[in-house]
Amino acid sequence: MKITLLGTGTSQGIPVIACDCAVCRSEDPRDKRLRVSVWIQTKNRSFVIDAGPDFRQQMLRANVRSLDAILFTHQHKDHTAGLDDSRAFNHRQQKDIPLYGRAEVLNQIRTEFSYAFSEFRYPGVPQFEMHYIENKPFSVEGITFLPIEVMHHKLPVFGFRIGDFTYITDVNFISEEEQEKIKGTKVLVLDTLQKEPHLSHFTLPQSLDLIDKLNVPQAYLTHISHKLGRHADVEKELPPHVRLAFDGMEIEL
Repeated sequence: MKITLLGTGTSQGIPVIACDCAVCRSEDPRDKRLRVSVWIQTKNRSFVIDAGPDFRQQMLRANVRSLDAILFTHQHKDHTAGLDDSRAFNHRQQKDIPLYGRAEVLNQIRTEFSYAFSEFRYPGVPQFEMHYIENKPFSVEGITFLPIEVMHHKLPVFGFRIGDFTYITDVNFISEEEQEKIKGTKVLVLDTLQKEPHLSHFTLPQSLDLIDKLNVPQAYLTHISHKLGRHADVEKELPPHVRLAFDGMEIEL
């Protein structure tokens, strides 16, 4: 399995518009963060989790040539807004793009991209195949995905486990029952917004505590705000088995 982190930033990305903080002015390319998304390649299959507003740029930068499905963690715009650009794969592959998400997510996509579902469609609009999922394992192209339900303030969000890899973003609470699904993971990518308390995201101390509690051998922190600090500085504060993710980072299992 090969995992490419397409974007590791929070909803505004980094740099933030009109911000003059040290992180936003940093010349370190690791401090330039698009909105969160991940590309998973396994057994000759290609999956993307979330298609935010930077989807087109991310597909081009990573040279994604095929796409078997898009999975959605939740319905916020920084995770869905780039979906129209998936039509390039319709044209290349000559088939609808399967979308996987809970009912609330896919129903919102039907509303926001209503032109793709209308009876009389404009030529060239994206074409989708909708798959409604619940909090139980499901299979895509022979690959098993295990949803992990977490809370993003009051909004239920799905993380996903694929074999020994677990991806969880936009979270501030995980029940003990759902934590059990993470145990045994070899690689965890986990939401870590900033150091100070936040209403709907894990902070750095919370993420490190969970990683230690679950005894995860290798973890990467994502969904990063400019408030967390410069990449080079934060990396020095982390234990050896935890790294700050950056755009374009590749992980192999």
